[in-house]
Amino acid sequence: MTFGPVDAVDVDPDRARVYEEGWQSWSPTGWYPAAQTSPRPRERWQHLMRFRPGSELPPHGFQGSGLLVVDPGTGVPARIYGAETATTEVPTIRAELRGSRLVVSSDGPVLTDEAADGAAGLAGFGDRFAAAAGVGALRPAPTVWCSWYRYFLDVTEADIMENVRAVVEQELPVDVIQVDDGWQAGIGDWTTLSGRFASLDGLAARIRDAGLRAGIWLAPFTVGSASRLARDHPDWLVGDGGTNWGQQLAGLDLTHPGARAYLTEVFTTLREAGFSYYKLDFLYAGAVPGDRHAPVSPVEAYRSGLELVRGAVGPDAYLVGCGAPILPSVGLVDAMRVSPDTFHPEGQDGSRGLRGAPGARARAWQHGRLWVNDPDCLVARPSFAPRAEWAAVVERYGGLRSCSDRIAELDDWGLSATRRLLASAPPPRPF
Repeated sequence: MTFGPVDAVDVDPDRARVYEEGWQSWSPTGWYPAAQTSPRPRERWQHLMRFRPGSELPPHGFQGSGLLVVDPGTGVPARIYGAETATTEVPTIRAELRGSRLVVSSDGPVLTDEAADGAAGLAGFGDRFAAAAGVGALRPAPTVWCSWYRYFLDVTEADIMENVRAVVEQELPVDVIQVDDGWQAGIGDWTTLSGRFASLDGLAARIRDAGLRAGIWLAPFTVGSASRLARDHPDWLVGDGGTNWGQQLAGLDLTHPGARAYLTEVFTTLREAGFSYYKLDFLYAGAVPGDRHAPVSPVEAYRSGLELVRGAVGPDAYLVGCGAPILPSVGLVDAMRVSPDTFHPEGQDGSRGLRGAPGARARAWQHGRLWVNDPDCLVARPSFAPRAEWAAVVERYGGLRSCSDRIAELDDWGLSATRRLLASAPPPRPF
């Protein structure tokens, strides 16, 4: 990475702020005092899975992926530094406070603009970037029941159908029943079921017979080292994708003809089974650095993978990105997770705080411009201590409204909050 000078801004060191856009859904993103340093990964796996793989971070200051905004704190306009497009590369933009000047540099071309304040700067960037990416009319998001935050990897067909019946009996305003992680045999093995599922075709048919749409979770660009795919097709793998599910992860080479044929088969099969809503997770793995079959950049490879998915499922399917490179995904997904997971399995009581709230707030400007914002699922059961606080975040910043409780375990408050938030999803227009 070779950085060249972009700008030097006179600032009030005590009042200036910097907005730093993270690489992907789970990357730290937000406004920070200019005299501070933005969050840094403590472990290598965090760099791989929460920041931008292959991109070093400076010891001090700020580093944005394609977008950085400076509010000088002196009353003069905010300065916006952003990528014009993200179809082939995404510039890394840095800022460091030196005395009373904020020095901005970049390793690629950026456009510089001004706005009355930071909020107007983000809105203006969003409008311009969306237009350049060809974003058309945004579709309203369906409302969703998701299995993840109640059942995690242990979900079964019976669990899904129990909640289908409960949604119908309670007349909850749910459009989609989304089967999350746990239905598949392995990470990468998307054509083989786990022992807890007998038939996706049959399950999707029963969901549709109940008057609901069938949705499904995949991590299509990620391959686990324990998978059959990794054993049978090591030439389809590229780069280090971190660690999860008790195994090492690699990216799928989205330029390899064999891998592309496999993905086409996977998504065509799911479409024919009756699924029309797809949560695409761990997408960052499609853009990890590495040697690919075709000589294209990681960003180009990633976008070609999303384009392949869209072609396989058809224009009417609803695509939700997660763990996804932000700017390279614009124009290719309908909705985007703009925050980390609400909690992990070991934090189900909420005692570790609301992990998703900062990202949902910081990226609110993206809703209605780049896509529909997904802050993550509402969790409203009594055992989740910050449920009221989280419900307020979802209500204020959630464009895609989803819930993830066993319906039978909701008390009166939980059921009422779930019904209200699902029934009041905002339109796909800027907040």
